[in-house]
Amino acid sequence: MRPWLVILLVVAGCGAPSPSNPAPATSETAPPPAATPQSSAAAAPPGAPAGRKVWQVGKDPLPLRPDGFGKVLPTPPELVNRSLPTKDTLPPPADGKYASRVVPIPPDVLARSTWQAACPVGKDDLRYLTMSFWGFDNKPHTGEMIVNKSVATAVTQVFGKLFQAKFPIEEMRVTDKSELDAAPTGDGNATAAFVCRPTRGATTWSAHAYGLAVDIDPFCNPYRKGDLVLPELASSYLDRSTPRPGMIRAGDVVERAFTAIGWTWGGTWTSPKDLMHFSQTGK
Repeated sequence: MRPWLVILLVVAGCGAPSPSNPAPATSETAPPPAATPQSSAAAAPPGAPAGRKVWQVGKDPLPLRPDGFGKVLPTPPELVNRSLPTKDTLPPPADGKYASRVVPIPPDVLARSTWQAACPVGKDDLRYLTMSFWGFDNKPHTGEMIVNKSVATAVTQVFGKLFQAKFPIEEMRVTDKSELDAAPTGDGNATAAFVCRPTRGATTWSAHAYGLAVDIDPFCNPYRKGDLVLPELASSYLDRSTPRPGMIRAGDVVERAFTAIGWTWGGTWTSPKDLMHFSQTGK
């Protein structure tokens, strides 16, 4: 699965495609109709209501467009009102209260991240965060994130406000280097920050490559430019007229929390419209 974050690095504002994936068209036309993809729902986990199905994220690669991105398809019924449970990889907060930690990146985390010596930021200028968050399952969890050390404390303060407001986050984790070249499945929803990726054909890097940008619940807050939607199955979330859990809206707790630390929301942009994206650089 190519996660929303990695895909965003290949477009304006968050980066560029790999050499095999040329840049998308900039037409502002709506995505063309297409057949609903085959369901990737699986049996419900133990304890879930009878008959409930849970979408298997990353199971089915999408057919590719001529530009190398996944084909933009209608949102599957299981994801129209997305509310998938969080899989704990770190112990949840024992007392149910917000907790955060800022430390140098542990060697094992650095090894699985996208950092390399050629990145525009040194490993010593990055920090590893662990932070509490509320899942769509209405339970507290612990996530992880890599950011620039200059913004580490401020970012933990932002997520403290989101935790207090019980703003739901499905997943918060470090992007693995193996995901950079994985086939797109169009259903990722991981909240993340640092990804080392240069802008194609230029000398500049994405704000994510400096650890100065965070993307939140990308499926619920997709990227749109012309007929390209990322994640590719998130088209139903382009309609912001009906609020759903995980959606970021102008003036809400998410925008206010990031504005308070001087960050810019991509949802205020005209083209592209990057609803998941907050950055210290404004890009």
